[in-house]
Amino acid sequence: MPILYAVVARGTVVLAEFNATQGNAGAIARKVLERIAAQVSADGDSHLSYSQDRYVFHAKRTDGITVLCMADDNAGRRIPFAFLEEIHGRFVKTYGRACHTALAYAMNDEFSRVLNQQMDYFSNDPSADRMNRIKGEMSQVRSVMIENIDKVLERGERLEVLADKTAHMQGTTVRFKRQARRFRSTVWWRNVKLTVALIFLLLVIIYIVLVFICHGFTLPSCIR
Repeated sequence: MPILYAVVARGTVVLAEFNATQGNAGAIARKVLERIAAQVSADGDSHLSYSQDRYVFHAKRTDGITVLCMADDNAGRRIPFAFLEEIHGRFVKTYGRACHTALAYAMNDEFSRVLNQQMDYFSNDPSADRMNRIKGEMSQVRSVMIENIDKVLERGERLEVLADKTAHMQGTTVRFKRQARRFRSTVWWRNVKLTVALIFLLLVIIYIVLVFICHGFTLPSCIR
């Protein structure tokens, strides 16, 4: 299961979380939340990724709400950031302004089930990758903050920064815009070909029916 842990927080106040592991993902996530709250302004938006051993912590902060997940390092970034985008949208849509004043774990009973379901979907359903291949990568490479946070954790766990060069991000964004245009063109031509094939098949079926009714391939009894 590529995505193993997820949490939704306002600053350092955890509002909902779900952990599919037995490790210390929650403790590390809280240290990362403290660091994000200290370095990002209250209204600031950011996308960050930190690695520890074979796991990566991805975080998306938007409008004061931080969504964070822990994933296997082989999961890449497209799926985790698409997951974070989906969770943030669902959370804000469900709770509205209440999420800016709620107490710790106020939404956990209800929303932890949503986290569990979406973690399973984005981890195991191939359609999640296909649907978010373009929009997910374009959002995840935008404004990724880079810094060394070896000192984030107090008990010796080491986090290494995943570096993204600004020029690389810009080039990747342009590439995915082109890919999006090619994808739309491919889908359009596929639909045209399918429509033509269906029309041809319908005409063949009608002709076969007429052959039987009109007693011959030249339709002698129907054409006089």
